Amino acid sequence: MDLNGKTAVVTGATSGIGRVTTIALAQKGMRLVLPVRNMDKGKAFKEELAELTGNKEVEVMHCNLASFDSIRQFAASFSKKYDRLHLLVNNAGTWETKRKLSENGIEMNFAVNHLAPFLLTNLLLDTIVASAPARIVNVSSTAHKQAAVNFNDLEGEKRWSSMRSYAQGKLANIFFTRKLARDLEDKGVTVNCLHPGVVETRLFDKMPRLFRWLFGLFMISPEKGAQTSIYLATSPEVEDVTGEYFAKKKIAKTTGHARDMEVAEKLWEISREYVGLKDKPAEDYRLESVGQEAIGK
Repeated sequence: MDLNGKTAVVTGATSGIGRVTTIALAQKGMRLVLPVRNMDKGKAFKEELAELTGNKEVEVMHCNLASFDSIRQFAASFSKKYDRLHLLVNNAGTWETKRKLSENGIEMNFAVNHLAPFLLTNLLLDTIVASAPARIVNVSSTAHKQAAVNFNDLEGEKRWSSMRSYAQGKLANIFFTRKLARDLEDKGVTVNCLHPGVVETRLFDKMPRLFRWLFGLFMISPEKGAQTSIYLATSPEVEDVTGEYFAKKKIAKTTGHARDMEVAEKLWEISREYVGLKDKPAEDYRLESVGQEAIGK
């Protein structure tokens, strides 16, 4: 699609692969609306974008992805000002090494990595569909292979593992992508997700020094890590591709569990309850069986 003058929202835009992705979109003439937690940092990045790309069609709006109220406020503010959204890049993420809770009392990795983009996308979905052709790009990770969705302990209350928690959130991104792509079939909106590589970003700042050193042995730069995000957001080669998981600009394999649409459907429903889009209590979903594999490790 011709991106000049089209509207895009990118989360996590001020650092890492989100920053590189946003610069690339600005260079293509897109109108950018950036949800940011730190407004001072966001405004500084807006000025930097104008200097680097000449693009002054950039607006920063406050949004704390660890707060459902803040996400709703951002979506409401966006909808009041914009009636089109051609590209949504759900890029922001976190990796908490100690169990902590979001403002809504939900385990932070699950809240920020899955529920935040789930809620944001759903709140903006009518506008995205009305803007077709449009695209949704979700940044996942190969870490998804280290987990299965554990409906009996989604938030790690019974058994906590930093890696399992992070991996489950990234796996949830894939389920979200596939379910949404199927729901939007024939509506002119594509939904894809990706593994960016092990990228040298602030995501690893909270890791112990030894782990940071080990990861550093094979980390790639944010410039390289952003290439698949940029490809899915802009390339005509994927304008008709949807519901896929990419790595290095190519469709990549996931685990068999990540292709289980029964799990995707159940996770979708329980996520709707978590974020306040559905009335059915989350516990009702947790108690429904979807097979042993879906129970998780």
